[in-house]
Formats: sequence, structure tokens, C-alpha cells
Amino acid sequence: MKGQMCDIGMFGLGVMGRNFALNMADRGFSVGVFNRTDQKTREFMERDVKDRNIQAGYTVKEFLSLLRRPRAVLISVPAGEPVDTVIDEITPGLDPGDLIVDMGNSHFGDTDRRYQALTEKGWLFLGMGISGGESGARHGPSLMPGGSKEGYERIRAVMEASAAQVDKTPCVAYLGEGSAGHFVKMVHNGIEYGIMQLIAETYDLMKRGMGFDVDQLHAVYDAWNQGELNSYLMEITSEIFLKNDEKTKNPLVDMILDHARQKGTGKWTSIEAMEQQVPAPTIHAGVGARDMSVYMEERKKASETLRGPHKKDPHLGKQFVDQLENALYVGMVGCYAQGMALLKQAGKNYGDAPDLQTVATIWRGGCIIRAKMLEDIRSAHRNQPDLPNLLLDPRFSGALAARQEDLRHVVCTAARLGIPAPALMTSLAYYDGYRSKRLPANLIMAQRDYFGAHRYERLDESGTFHAHWAESEVKG
Repeated sequence: MKGQMCDIGMFGLGVMGRNFALNMADRGFSVGVFNRTDQKTREFMERDVKDRNIQAGYTVKEFLSLLRRPRAVLISVPAGEPVDTVIDEITPGLDPGDLIVDMGNSHFGDTDRRYQALTEKGWLFLGMGISGGESGARHGPSLMPGGSKEGYERIRAVMEASAAQVDKTPCVAYLGEGSAGHFVKMVHNGIEYGIMQLIAETYDLMKRGMGFDVDQLHAVYDAWNQGELNSYLMEITSEIFLKNDEKTKNPLVDMILDHARQKGTGKWTSIEAMEQQVPAPTIHAGVGARDMSVYMEERKKASETLRGPHKKDPHLGKQFVDQLENALYVGMVGCYAQGMALLKQAGKNYGDAPDLQTVATIWRGGCIIRAKMLEDIRSAHRNQPDLPNLLLDPRFSGALAARQEDLRHVVCTAARLGIPAPALMTSLAYYDGYRSKRLPANLIMAQRDYFGAHRYERLDESGTFHAHWAESEVKG
């Protein structure tokens, strides 16, 4: 391998970078690698590379010299300033037409800025979301590239070979110009927040509301994973309850602090949904619940002061577990619907909307939110490319209608027991809000016109109007 020019370069040998480098090499491609810390590079080469076609550079110049021209450099470093720093380090050694690919969880606004700046200077740039964690990067992730179409075509063979495969279809596709790839990844993560919270609420209702132990919880989630809720998150949830803590021998899940950390991508989705005026209450609930978890000391004090109902009902049994399963199905479909609606609206406002059938296709494998129902979501958008919302697809509308009463019962039970279930509750509100022919927004517009003369529209006449609401206003 010595002296052979490499097909592609990887700058950054953290968890994702080193595993994806090994993945590409196992697919028959030669990879050049570099990490700022020489020791990490040496350890990687000595421990992991073995007989794979991977070469290391110990300076940026040496690293770039390993790559076949025109060069393609993947960057796997933390989002934000580190990405800009790496770009500044490598661009002096690059030629016009060379390709830079940011594989981090970058905010789409940063990706747009970098895309414009690098394109103006003659380089090609891709912002490529990657999902699947350590195992996905190593064995086949879902990849979401956007930016230079020419740049993607240059590395397409590598990415298609290295991505997860479902029905012999690679879970990667070019999604559009600019920041399309990172925008789709952001929405993916927002959906992830919502679904994780929905699952956590079903766990809380069974543990605190029904008194289930870890064996019972494992059995429930394992059974759910065999049916229509089959998904990666369901699979790992069932496995979590099998793990005991080595120190205390207690179930490990019971020893974990109830403080859910976040890197911000779910929050970005929530903010962008508000900017686009797309209702995404389940995603908002997922973000808000993590925020609530931070206030551990305040919650401890409040638990001693604020009174509520008893949190356990001995009469809840298998029927309630079945209702939880149906409630979770409604919530998950609603969460995917909210994410897809955001992608659709953002495409209208920003231009170059990603094809939603394609998005569902590449989410079917490798990624954290992969699920059996994504096949139906893919079919829904294939059958109706202009589908305004997933809830209007005949298959899903019928399935949700058949399960809505179970969601209502679950929400009522959570409220009765005093167990917080914001994602399940807002999923029901989303369903009811979307199916409401008339909402009370007319009163809100009347209030706005009353206190601020913001004007309103009428049912029976076009235009905007202002009324003199107060008696004193008329006399004045």
C-alpha cells in the first residue's frame, strides 16, 4: 500500500471518524487519515488498521499528499468553530475543484455560510449528516448529503458502498443544494427527541403507574418490537432492561441519573419549526422534557411541597399495556408527520425541497430513527408526492382513527395518576388540532384587534377589518 494514492481522506479520528474510515476501507476503498493528536493516529494505525488499505499523515501537508486528485476530504470534528478551524487548516493545501465534506452535526446556517464561501473560492463543499452512532459509522450508517451535486457524484460510489443497505438500496442520496443535507439531519434529530420522549413516557406509566419491574418492561418492549412498532429505538429499549449494574447489581437503568443531556440539534428543530410556523408539538415536548430534567434540585424540593394524586393504579393490567402500544403508535406517526411537514414547508421557503420519499428511504436503515413504519411513510409519499401531511394518507388516517381512543385513555390515565406525559398529550392535541375544521383562533384575533388594532379577516368578506370593541372606545 505504501505510496499508493488514497481514494478519500478522513480528518478527525474520534468515534465517528475512525469507524467510518474503517467502514470505507472494508468496502475496498483506500483511505488517508489524519488527527491533530499524533498519539491517537498512531494508536489507530497500530490497533485498528491491520491489513486494511489505510495510510496516515502526521501533518496536514503529508495527509493531503496521500490523496488522489481531485481530492476529497471528509471532516469529522465537533460542530461549530472546530469545523471552520479545520477548513482554514486544509484549504491552503487544496486546489480549485477539490472537495470538502463536513460530516458533523453542523447547524444548517453554518453549512449555508461555508457552502457559499467555499464555492466562491472554487472548492466543492458538502454538508453530510450521518446517523447511526458508533455501530452505524462502522457497519453502515444513514447518510444525508447536500451541497455540491458535482462533489457528491465524485464520492457517490464510496458513500453508497459504505451506507446501510435496505432491500439492496443504499441509505444515502443527494438531497439538494446548500445545507439540504444538514437540514434533513437536524429534522431527523428532532424526530429522534420526540420518539425517545414518547417511549420514556410509556416506560414511566408502566413503572410508576403499574409497578412493572425490569423483566416485565423488557418483555413488553421486546413484544412491541416484534410488531408494527419495530424500530431501532424499541430494540435498544428492550435490551436496556436486561443490563445490571456491575457495582450494585441493581438494574443499570435504575442507577442512572434522571438528567437528560442534549447537544442542541433537537432544539434547533424546535426553533426552526416555530420560524416556519409548522406545528411540531411532539418534538417541542421532547426538547422541553429534557429541559425539565435539568432542574433536579428544584424538582426534589417541589416533590416535597406540591401535592398531586397517587402515582400507582393496581387495577391497570394487560389492556392498558395494549392501549399504551396503540398510543405510542399514534405519537410516533405524529412525530414523523411533524418532521416531514417541516421539511416540506422549509423547502417552499428556502427552495430546493428534499424529496420526502427519498428522505424516508434513506432513514429506513442505519439511522437512530429507523423503523418499520418508515416503509409505509415512504409509500405514502411515493403515492402522493404532494401529500401535505402524513396524517392525510389513507393508510395512516385509518390506523390513527382506530387507535385514537386508546391514546385518549392513556392521556386521561396519566393525568389522573399525576405522571407527566407531555409528548403523548401533545400528540393527541396535534391529532385533534389537525382534524378540527374550526379552531378558537378567531377569539385570539378578536383579542389582538381589541388591544392592538391588529385587524382580523371575516368568514363572509375578503379584506381585513378593525372593530370598536369597547364602549368607551366608541364614545371617544
